[in-house]
This record gives sequence, structure tokens and C-alpha cells, in this order.
Amino acid sequence: MLQVQQAFLRRLDQHDVIRPSRSSGGQRRYSRRDIIIVQHVTRMTQEGMTLIAIRRILELEREVAVLRRQLKEAHARLRDLE
Repeated sequence: MLQVQQAFLRRLDQHDVIRPSRSSGGQRRYSRRDIIIVQHVTRMTQEGMTLIAIRRILELEREVAVLRRQLKEAHARLRDLE
């Protein structure tokens, strides 16, 4: 489905790039969100980025998403005050 080797998925897990849930037998279970992230990571590795750099990029993308949401909420509160 993802067209990546299992070793690549293990490396993503080892480098804390993605943390899939586990079955009772210890098998990795990927959510739809996990799959989207793995696809994003795969594209970045194809562009020559390291897993350490990718992990930082993902952290920054999450921070930007939070900040955008907070900004949107602040704009809405300001509109309510006007």
C-alpha cells in the first residue's frame, strides 16, 4: 500500500518520526493519519532529507498548525468584541 519496505517503517519508529499503535501481538497498526505522514516522509526522504531533519520538520509543521488554530480563534474573539 505504501510501497516502502518494512525496514523503512521500523526506522521511522526507531527515530520517533511516527509512533503507530501496536496490536496485542506487537504488530504495528497504522491509522489513516499515520499513513498520510508516512507518505509525506517518503517524499521528503526521496528529496534527500535525513530522518532527523524530517522529524524536526514534522514537529515544526505541528507547531505551525497549532499557532494557526490559535490565531484563527483570536481573530474570532476580536470579531465578537467589535
